[in-house]
Amino acid sequence: MKIETERLVLKSIDESHVEDILKIRSNEVVNQFVKRISPKTNYDALDFILTIKKRVENKETFYWGISFKNQQNLIGTICLYRFSEDRKEAEVGYELLPDYHRKGIMSEALKAVLNFGFNELYLNEILAFTNKFNENSKSLLLKNDFTLEEGRVDEGFPENLVYKLRK
Repeated sequence: MKIETERLVLKSIDESHVEDILKIRSNEVVNQFVKRISPKTNYDALDFILTIKKRVENKETFYWGISFKNQQNLIGTICLYRFSEDRKEAEVGYELLPDYHRKGIMSEALKAVLNFGFNELYLNEILAFTNKFNENSKSLLLKNDFTLEEGRVDEGFPENLVYKLRK
C-alpha cells in the first residue's frame, strides 16, 4: 500500500530495506525516548521486517517506510497499529532519522496517514503515545490537532503522555 505526498512516498517495507531499517531502529537519537531492543545486525532488522510483513498481511498493522520521491532509501517509518476490537481506534507510531528532523517531513507523512486512517479505515480516533521529554514529538502532535489526554496513563510506561485525535 503506497501513499504519496508532495515530497514523500510512504511504501511497504520488504527485505530490500534491511540496511535502512537497521540504521533507523538502531539510531541512538531515534531511540532516546523509545523503550525497545534495538537491532544489532542485518539479521535482527530482517527479522523485524518479516514480523511486520506478517502483521500487515494479517491486517494487524499498517506500516510504511518513508522516503523522498526521488530516492529509494528509507529515512523513517510510520504506522497505524494496536487497533481496538471494533477497529474504530488505532495508535500511530513514527520514527525519523535525525538528519531529517525539523523539516516538516514527519508532519507531511503524519497528515497522509491520518487521512488514510480516518477516510479509508473509517477510524473515529487515533492515539499517540510519546515520552514527556520528547519535545519534537509533542510539538508534531499538537501541530496536527492532537490533544493531550490529561490523567490518562500508558500502562508500563510512566514517562509517556497520551494524545488523541478524533475524526
